[in-house]
Amino acid sequence: MKKEKSKKPDQVVYNEETKKYDASLKPYATNLGAPAIVMEDLSSWKKTSVTKANHHFKTKFEAIKKEYDEMLEAFEYNNLIYRATYSFEPILGQVYHLYRDKNELLFLSIISPLECSWDFVGSFRLNSDKLWEKVY
Repeated sequence: MKKEKSKKPDQVVYNEETKKYDASLKPYATNLGAPAIVMEDLSSWKKTSVTKANHHFKTKFEAIKKEYDEMLEAFEYNNLIYRATYSFEPILGQVYHLYRDKNELLFLSIISPLECSWDFVGSFRLNSDKLWEKVY
């Protein structure tokens, strides 16, 4: 015959594994007089946090997009200049001027747009990375 376990009242916290009363060890209230466990309403905190996170990602995206647009513009100018005609070796740091001739072909010159009446495209400076930077 099996020996039946004695049933403890509901308000008694008895651990069957350790064979001890362990109400004081529990991380939550164990008696009827304890305050009720109420879940906090986190919806306003979540809404505020989501708004801040979205703002962060939007700001970061816009910064990356701006940098990408600037890089694309620099690429296009470098592509134009390296495809243009010129019969000299450009000097680093010197400003050069890009023009279109009457056949719509691009050419690079040291002559300022103030000193000529050619179809002016822009002024550029060659940097140490061999990239052309738009000056004006």
